Amino acid sequence: MVDKVNTAKFVLLLAHAFAGWMLCAAIIGIGLQVTTVENMLIAHAIGVPIIFAIIAWMYFRTFNYTTPLQTALVFLVFAILMDFFVIALLVQKSIAMFASVLGTWIPFALIFASTYVTGYYTARRVNAHS
Repeated sequence: MVDKVNTAKFVLLLAHAFAGWMLCAAIIGIGLQVTTVENMLIAHAIGVPIIFAIIAWMYFRTFNYTTPLQTALVFLVFAILMDFFVIALLVQKSIAMFASVLGTWIPFALIFASTYVTGYYTARRVNAHS
């Protein structure tokens, strides 16, 4: 039988990943309406680590169910899967976006790095005050 508590914790973690992914998608959606593709990609690359650091900080301060590495991997895999299945296959009907280092691979690296670093320092501080 599946542990309902662990399932709820995982769904909560995925909800945080989804919130981060949606905020990053908003940068792209709004950016495409108000500026050039290049400027939007730069804004996205700047916004991604900020958004995911804030989301990770909120998650670790409030819940802290997973390690920083586990959380960073879940956030990263979630973003990759959503970008592949929703954006590439459903919206764009092409995987061409994965050829863009600035548009895809740098943001993926920044999702992982900002989540891990934020989790590492936030969890350390929370544990130190316990």
